[in-house]
Amino acid sequence: MKRIAFLLVVLTMLLSACAPSVATPAQPAATNPPVATDAPLVAGEFDINNWDIVLAAAKGQTVNWYIWGGSDSINAFVDNFYGKALKERYGITLNRVPIADTADAVNQVLSEKQAGKEIGAVDMIWINGENFFTLKQASLLYPDWAQKLPNSKYVNWGNPAINLDFGHPVDSMESPWSSAQFQFVYDSARIKADELPHSYADLKTWACAHPGRFTYIAPGPGGFLGTRFVKGALYEISGGAEQWQKFDQAAWDKWSPELWKYLNELKPCLWRNGETYAKDEAELKNLFANNEVDFSMTNDITGAGTGIAAGLLPATSRAFVFDKYMIGDFNYVAIPLNAPNKAAALVLANLLLEPEFQAAQILPENGFGLGYAIDVTLVTDSAALSALQSASTKLGDSATPASDLAKSLVGDTAAEYQNLVEQDWVTNVLQAK
Repeated sequence: MKRIAFLLVVLTMLLSACAPSVATPAQPAATNPPVATDAPLVAGEFDINNWDIVLAAAKGQTVNWYIWGGSDSINAFVDNFYGKALKERYGITLNRVPIADTADAVNQVLSEKQAGKEIGAVDMIWINGENFFTLKQASLLYPDWAQKLPNSKYVNWGNPAINLDFGHPVDSMESPWSSAQFQFVYDSARIKADELPHSYADLKTWACAHPGRFTYIAPGPGGFLGTRFVKGALYEISGGAEQWQKFDQAAWDKWSPELWKYLNELKPCLWRNGETYAKDEAELKNLFANNEVDFSMTNDITGAGTGIAAGLLPATSRAFVFDKYMIGDFNYVAIPLNAPNKAAALVLANLLLEPEFQAAQILPENGFGLGYAIDVTLVTDSAALSALQSASTKLGDSATPASDLAKSLVGDTAAEYQNLVEQDWVTNVLQAK
């Protein structure tokens, strides 16, 4: 969850300026999170395959959601959107339990297991990555539920970006809440939309036809987007993303030379002939805003919107994606095996996937500002479509269309490739003669 915490801290700062991972986040000051004492000692029996029975079992329960609490705007979003809806629609009370780090909730569940507590204190955890895998390995997660939620029909479970959590199979033990996805930013006053590249191959052609007008962020510490850019090139060169979801040294040995070949062929066409690269997103954004290069990069669901609102990008800036291989990652919610109020937790997890709430969470003014967990192309209900369209309209032309994001989405590589990409790029590209 540290990865999520970092992204949310950054989003909070940007949104505050407007009017609230890979890198090590700045953690909020440690607190003593409140532990619910009013939860019933038993969850009650219910048939998860019958949603009416789940709703009946959940009525009157208090769901104890352990969630990173470092953003006041996100806390308010959770309370105001989900807390009110749970109470008004289902008679469920939301107890948001703020924690400094997701590992705190994981450790509590592990400690309860060691103490032999069959009924614990945690109903749901905002989670992903190694924290999810820790509880999964310990057999401490409620099994086989995520794809039984009524709103799971909006989730593209066939996409490895969803069904693998940093290389680990989700196995219906967690349900997605939100996402972030790699995108490019261009200035529509300089480049027409029909002139944009649609692949890494197109990008090299464009860059060499416009020498010095493109660069990317150096992969490595602080260069998370640069690492994603290089991984996307690896996907295209090797013919697909799925083979990189599990670590395979032989695959890396086979395809990495082709990756370095592509990047070195691109190098003389880059800004300053590839002798130096942007060190982070802020530097690339400045180069773009100062008209030194024609593209920037972002993970922000608002595309160029946040940068425009903060006065950091031209008002004519727009975001776009290639047709394929735009890497994204998801964060999820999971239910511990010893959760005292499983029915209420299921109702909350289902609510998170409601298209109207998914639409609300992407809008900066609501204070959350992360991307969709659902595939908007799977939504057919007219009211839900209207909410999604309204959100898209509010984001405006500066955001990548949600359908384009969904079409191009692929998951990140297995974690072992991170250091290989970053370290080998220095040797084989940056230092290459």
